[in-house]
Amino acid sequence: MSVIEVESIDHITLVVKSLEESRKFYVEMLGMQEVPRPDFNFKGSWFQAGKTLIHLILEHDQSGEAGVPADQKRSTRAHHFAFCIADAQAAWEKLQASEYTLDVISKPKLRPDGAVQFFLADPDGHRVEISSE
Repeated sequence: MSVIEVESIDHITLVVKSLEESRKFYVEMLGMQEVPRPDFNFKGSWFQAGKTLIHLILEHDQSGEAGVPADQKRSTRAHHFAFCIADAQAAWEKLQASEYTLDVISKPKLRPDGAVQFFLADPDGHRVEISSE
């Protein structure tokens, strides 16, 4: 028996340069819902992704830098987080036909386990995997 029994991921926190640009990515492109956030003494936004929250913190003097280190490779094997959706290929096609400018890391591909995945970067370069089984 382990010391701690993790039940799920509660939230992911990302430091960003622009709350509005990030809101467009997470709400308008990925379809998340913006949810109320406690009245912290620093600016930020929260978004609901299924049972998981995405917490954005606006870059400030105590937050660390927004985005990923400049020397981190733009790779599907670098730091990233992933969202499950119903149909990644259909989502890719919708994104291609949309008005949004995409920062594509990897176009849709079939994983060895049969899932379809693609990778985008958010406005601050955080790597986001979108996948479906």
